[in-house]
Amino acid sequence: MADLKLVPQRKERLADLLYGQILEQIMSGALKEGDKLPSENQICQTSQISRPTVREALMRLHADGLVTTRQGSGTFVQRRPSDHLTRLAKVSDIAGMLRCLEVRIALEGQAATLAALRRTSSQMDDIADRLRALDEAFATGSVPAQTDFAFHLAVANASGNTMFAELLAALNETIQHTMTVALGITRVGSKERGRRVFDEHEAIAEAIARGDAEAAGLAMRYHLHRSRQRVTDGQRDQ
Repeated sequence: MADLKLVPQRKERLADLLYGQILEQIMSGALKEGDKLPSENQICQTSQISRPTVREALMRLHADGLVTTRQGSGTFVQRRPSDHLTRLAKVSDIAGMLRCLEVRIALEGQAATLAALRRTSSQMDDIADRLRALDEAFATGSVPAQTDFAFHLAVANASGNTMFAELLAALNETIQHTMTVALGITRVGSKERGRRVFDEHEAIAEAIARGDAEAAGLAMRYHLHRSRQRVTDGQRDQ
C-alpha cells in the first residue's frame, strides 16, 4: 500500500480522509480482495496521524464490510465496492455520507416510532401520498432524491416533534447526496432490487398506519441499515 500523506482541506476529518484513501486503493485495485492492510503502527508512521484516528477509520471500513480482521493476523480487504460508487460520489465524501446514515438510523428510527403513536389522519394521508409518488417513480426507473427525501420528511413531521423535521432539513444536503448515490446504484441493479427498496418504504408506512410503534421504528432502522449496505456493496440484492 502506498505511503499515506493526508492533507486536510476545508473541514475534512483526518479519519474520513484516511477512510477515503484506503477505499480509493481498494477501488483502484492497488489493494485487492484478500490483501492485508499495513498494521496500525505502519499507517501511523506513514500518514503521521494518531492511532485513535487510524483506528476510527479502520473501524468504519470494518463496519461497512470493506475489511475484516483476523485474530492474530491483521486486517484484510474483504470486498471491493461497485464501480458505480465512485462514479456517483467523490471518495472523500463517502465516509461523511455513511456517518450521516448512522445518525439517521437513530434519529429517524425514533421519529417513525413516535409517528405510529402520534400521527394525525392528514399526516397519514401525506405519508401515503409520498409513498405513491415513490411507487410511480420506481415504476419509471427514475427515483429523484427529492421524492425519497419527501417521504422521510413526512414521517418526521408525523412524529409530533418539530425538531425531527428540523434536524432532517439541516442534514438535507448530505441526505439527498447519499440518496442520489444509493438510488443510482439501485437503478443499475435488477428490478427486484428496486422493488425491495420500495417495499422497505411501504413497510414503514404500513406500520405507522397500524399504529405499531415498535414495527415502525424497526422498519425505518432496517431500511436505513440496508441503504448503508447498498452504498458499499454493489452486488447486494442484484
